[in-house]
Amino acid sequence: MSASKKKSILSPKVVGTIHSEGSLRRALQIQAGEIDLLELRVDHFSDSPERLLKAIPKLAVPLIVTVRHPAEGGANSLSLARRKDLIRQFTGLANYLDVELRSTRALEREIGDAHAQGLQIIVSDHHFKSTPSLEKLEERRDAGKSAGADIFKIAARTNSLADVATLTTLLANARSLRMSVMGMGPLGKVSRLLFARGGSELNYGYLDQSQVPGQWEATLLKVRVQELMEEA
Repeated sequence: MSASKKKSILSPKVVGTIHSEGSLRRALQIQAGEIDLLELRVDHFSDSPERLLKAIPKLAVPLIVTVRHPAEGGANSLSLARRKDLIRQFTGLANYLDVELRSTRALEREIGDAHAQGLQIIVSDHHFKSTPSLEKLEERRDAGKSAGADIFKIAARTNSLADVATLTTLLANARSLRMSVMGMGPLGKVSRLLFARGGSELNYGYLDQSQVPGQWEATLLKVRVQELMEEA
């Protein structure tokens, strides 16, 4: 195993998502070390983004900016123009920008600007009803890499062990692309621990209330992942 691959496996990061007033209050209490990153779901605050902007200097860990597409769970049915405007407002304050695979062409300029400012690009892909075939997921992973992904994130509903096995194979065959892999639904919690141990770089949890079934509370996920790493 190469040194870079070993480092990736031994350094999974836990992300807490800010998508509500309650999760923002909780995020302001988070201390460095409790989790590794906070995701700003700016689409949930699109009516008054200044609430997030004022809070950012008080947050203790690095940030991911996400203005999610409505078709992949985004709030407030935002237009492309409004999403672009919000991305521009927040890009200079973050360490990562998350863009859905379906949006990479429409947001090509924003991705380029973020890269130029030193941000890492997460290209994400969400499947809320089922886990696609391995062939389909590999096609989407490769498309994400071509679109400029530093990290490709896939979240899919895991209804069976076969679904978990499909995502495990995708992660195991990541090649040179960094991956974030998560299950949702009945086997979500189990799969998130497995994937964190297996090399998933970003592993998401909730701060106040879960957004999708199968999530861990973020600080508890951090503890569980650390326990797994200590057993390596």
